[in-house]
Amino acid sequence: MRRYQPSDHEALYDICRRTGDRGGDATQLYADPRLLGHVYVGPYLALAPQWAFVLDDGAGAPAGYAVGVPDTAGFAAACEQHWWPPLRRRYPAPTGPADRHTPDQRLARLIHDPPTAPDWVLARYPAHLHINLLPPAQGQGRGRALIGTLLPALAQAGAAGIYLGVAVDNHRAIGFYRRVGFESLDDGLFARLLP
Repeated sequence: MRRYQPSDHEALYDICRRTGDRGGDATQLYADPRLLGHVYVGPYLALAPQWAFVLDDGAGAPAGYAVGVPDTAGFAAACEQHWWPPLRRRYPAPTGPADRHTPDQRLARLIHDPPTAPDWVLARYPAHLHINLLPPAQGQGRGRALIGTLLPALAQAGAAGIYLGVAVDNHRAIGFYRRVGFESLDDGLFARLLP
C-alpha cells in the first residue's frame, strides 16, 4: 500500500475501466475509454489526492486503489465548482428516453446529474469511498488492507462514518463489504461507523 502519486493517474483510470462492469472488464462497453475514470476516480485524484491509496503490484505498477473523502457534501460542492463543468461541456446531457441511452450516455447523465446520498445517510456517515482491484490482486486480503489504510485516514480527518454504493446484483462485492464491517442501509447502500 502506498499513497497515490501523479504518475499513477493513467493506471488508475485503466483499473477503473478494467473493473467497471461489476468487477469485470468494461472496456468493450464504452466507446470513450476515459469516461468511467472521469466519473469514478478522476475527481478524487484531482480534488482529494490525500485520500487516494494505491495497491502496488510489487514492481511499481498499480494493481488496485481506494479513494474516498471524509466530507461527501463538501466534495460534491468542490466537484460542482471545479470538476464537472468542463466535463459537461465535453459530454452533452443525453436526451430522449433513458432506457434507450448508450452506456456512454448513462455515464454522461451522471456527469450532469451526479447521484447523492440521502441526507439521513450523510448525517451519520459523511464519508464515502470507491475501491477497485484488478482480478490478479483479488481474493488475497489486499482489498481488506486497502480499506484498512483508507478508513483510519478518513477517521483522522474527522469522519464518524462512511458509506458506499454497490450494484444490488454484485454479490461478490456485497460479500466483501460485509466482511469488512459494512451493513446494508438500503438497496445498494452500505455503511459503517469509523473507529
